[in-house]
Amino acid sequence: MSDAVLPARTALVTGASSGIGWETARLLSGLGATVLVHARTTDEAAGAVERLVAAGARRDQLVELAADFTRLSEVAVLAGTVVKHYPALDLLVNNAAVMAPERCTLTEDGNEISLQVNFLAAHLLSKLLRAPLAAAGDARIVNVSSSLHRTASMNWSDPHRVKKYSRVAAYAQSQLALTMATAEMAPAGSGITAVSLNPGLCDTALLPLYGRVGAPAAEGAAAVVRLCLPDVEVANGAYYDGGVTAPTAQAAQEERSQKRLAKLADQLVGRAA
Repeated sequence: MSDAVLPARTALVTGASSGIGWETARLLSGLGATVLVHARTTDEAAGAVERLVAAGARRDQLVELAADFTRLSEVAVLAGTVVKHYPALDLLVNNAAVMAPERCTLTEDGNEISLQVNFLAAHLLSKLLRAPLAAAGDARIVNVSSSLHRTASMNWSDPHRVKKYSRVAAYAQSQLALTMATAEMAPAGSGITAVSLNPGLCDTALLPLYGRVGAPAAEGAAAVVRLCLPDVEVANGAYYDGGVTAPTAQAAQEERSQKRLAKLADQLVGRAA
């Protein structure tokens, strides 16, 4: 991936300070894109950019952005910064993710932490960045999900799982929500295409949740970047695994559930939207 096939394109990669996100930023910059490198803090963003430059990326193609996704107000500020400085955004890679902790933990916004970081932040970004994404003409949203979404169910009556909490169930639900919401992030006529994918089992901070040996993060990033390439045709709302479309959980295909989730997500992000 050394040829400049993405010149004059701008990509926002969330959770780009490590793992698949960092490798995705590295690969995209190597293809000629300007990459907005998001991390939780300014120090983490600066450190990620320094490592990218050391790995061969051009400094003038990298932009540091910081926002703590456990605070939806910071997600909104991040989106506002992007809208102000980038009237056209070609790629949004929703990669930021955290493991659900051992005990149910709510953010100051009142949401279970993995649901907020892994799904609600992406939902909010896709809404607040719709104008620059639409302005790009052929923008793509790529949601980094997980095969664990197939094991999940949405707990509609208790989405934060306060009453009966399991860290694996909470994390899997967040990935189901992200996969289920993908098509809604790219409304008909917007000129945006949204897809989700399983990047494969990689050696990242999330690996302990799976309890197995993982492949290098660069392999997962290569799967992500492939879906960003303009010459790779993708279907809106599709889920990819191993470079090909794959079946999702049944709930993710149900229009009624998709609409229910969109309504719930709007309620949970509240005033930040």
